[in-house]
Amino acid sequence: MRTLTILLMCLIANAVSAQEFDKYFEDKTLRIDYIFSGDTSTQTIALDQLNQLPRWYGKRNNLAIVPVEGNGSIIVREHSKETIIYKNSFSTLFQEWLTTEEAKTTTKSFENVFLVPMPKDSVDITVELRNNRREVVASMTHTVNPNDILIRHVGYSETTPYQTMLQAADSTRCINIAFVAEGYTNDEMPIFIEDVNRAIDALFSHEPFKSRKESFNIIAAKSASDESGTSVPRKGIWKHTALESHFDTFYSARYLTTLHLKKLHDVLAGLPYEHIIVLVNTDVYGGGGILNSYNLSAAHHPKTLPVVVHEFGHSFAGLADEYAYENEPIPMYPADVEPWEPNITTMKDFQGKWEDLISKKTPVPTPAKDKYSDTIGVFKGAGYSLNGVYRPMMDCRMRTNENPTFCPVCQQAINNLIDFYVK
Repeated sequence: MRTLTILLMCLIANAVSAQEFDKYFEDKTLRIDYIFSGDTSTQTIALDQLNQLPRWYGKRNNLAIVPVEGNGSIIVREHSKETIIYKNSFSTLFQEWLTTEEAKTTTKSFENVFLVPMPKDSVDITVELRNNRREVVASMTHTVNPNDILIRHVGYSETTPYQTMLQAADSTRCINIAFVAEGYTNDEMPIFIEDVNRAIDALFSHEPFKSRKESFNIIAAKSASDESGTSVPRKGIWKHTALESHFDTFYSARYLTTLHLKKLHDVLAGLPYEHIIVLVNTDVYGGGGILNSYNLSAAHHPKTLPVVVHEFGHSFAGLADEYAYENEPIPMYPADVEPWEPNITTMKDFQGKWEDLISKKTPVPTPAKDKYSDTIGVFKGAGYSLNGVYRPMMDCRMRTNENPTFCPVCQQAINNLIDFYVK
């Protein structure tokens, strides 16, 4: 998309090249654990723990650039300088929780974990959180000395058993994905591997993943649970599982997540990963996807495979939901602010999204009539809102589980992101 091209051109002067990676960083990972806490009126960020992992599996090019904005940023600078040497974007469950009624009267804390390349010298790291108006509402900067004796070394000795499921054509220039077992006992690991294979087949039956399969390196982390399944709080069921996942997140029956991000990353310590897909051993519908955090899905529901693909659209590509509710439960997108997600718009600042893909004969906004069923346009209803937020086509994988494909706009966004990582 032109937006991405312009962004790259504008920031190329500040970007850190692959050669400069070796100047600033070691081939190791600095895992930083934070606690985000607060309520709708005040949010705070606190450093929890620093960890070193033996290898770095993230990007080595475009280090100072992010391809999607997200709801927050982690920025690494040379100590006491303005030079950005690494940057990444993210979204969090904490920020989503802030939109709930509970957040108006209660203060809560949430674990968050971010990965950056291990610096050779001291660096200043800034974490920023933004609201749904794209305004910074909380920020914290701290200095990391790579020689700090309290940096915990993890993944150097004992690691979770894993199996390589897909080998990238070039392991130095690829996207690393880890599938993680949740609610599978040791005896059920063969079932987990079968489930991972089914999920991989489903993901790579969709374009543009199908055409870009050689760009992905995929493993399956065999994290065994004491009990099979997952917790269902509304039924009083609490299971002892590897990641302590549960339904009823934010009191929504089908919202299946884990709040224990440190446990999730402990499971993956020492393994080749950047993006995470958690499969939960349950046949009850549920899941969720959070940009650059994780994608979590029930493994055995009839709609599991389209859900895994849909949620990966969130966690990997930063795509927005394109469906809407009769009564919008989450006022996510103000009508006077253009969303950062590439596949929805409020028409506040549409230029640079998908207007170049719309035929001059197509009316904007575009009526939801059969004659436009296969047409790229601007259709009312997206981002949970019936009015004020628009999507590119009448249907898409990001709108319904029944639609078999990503629309051309979503495909273009995913392709741009893959290019960003591997070219």
